[in-house]
Parts: sequence; C-alpha cells; structure tokens
Amino acid sequence: MKYFTINELTATTTGLPNMPGATETANLTRLVNELLDPVREQWGKPVRVNSGYRSAAVNKAVGGAAASQHLKGEAADITAGTPDDNRRLFDLVQRSGLPFDQLIDEQNYRWLHISLKAAGNRRQVLHL
Repeated sequence: MKYFTINELTATTTGLPNMPGATETANLTRLVNELLDPVREQWGKPVRVNSGYRSAAVNKAVGGAAASQHLKGEAADITAGTPDDNRRLFDLVQRSGLPFDQLIDEQNYRWLHISLKAAGNRRQVLHL
C-alpha cells in the first residue's frame, strides 16, 4: 500500500458508519496492492479515490447497485482530475495488462470504476 490507505478507501460524506470487516479490509488491501498502486505507478501522477468500500447503509444512501462490488471492498471509483485525464487513464488501464474485473467509464469519464476480485477477473470494459 504505497499510494493509498484504508482510511481513504472508506471515507464517506454521508455521515453513516462505514467500517469494513476483516474480509472487506483484505479485499481493499488486494485492490490497492494489485491494481490501484500499479495504476498510479504507471500513470505517474496522483489518482484520487471518490468512493471505495461502502457499507450497506452508505451504498443505499448513494444509490449504489444492490450487488455492488463496493460492498465487498473489491471496487473503487477513481479520478485523475478531469474527464480528459480520466479518458487517458482509462485507456492506460485498458492497455496495461493489469488484472481487473471491471473498468467502467462513468458518465462520459466523470470518474472511473475499477474493481478486482480474488479470482475470476473478467477484464470487462464498459461505458455507462
């Protein structure tokens, strides 16, 4: 965990409790070590996490999907700062060969959703 922290991945502006359990913390650690830190290293500039782990209450409050990988600590919504930078970051991740389950351009590159499972990653690329 070179560039990101568990606190950063559990921050929420909802005011609701958002503490991951041991399994979710292990998943967040894997997400950082195997995906987020390598993405940041390849990007060469800061990447900010908008949303990482979400408790059920936080996920509901922000309108997250009922089966969201955020609930498991397997996903983060990230930004490089601007839609243009997010588009470049998206392209970098897609070409990188890094393991990911999903890479999603959200709302014309307003942010990127990136996820990683312990096994069975699909390298699914979507534009929503």
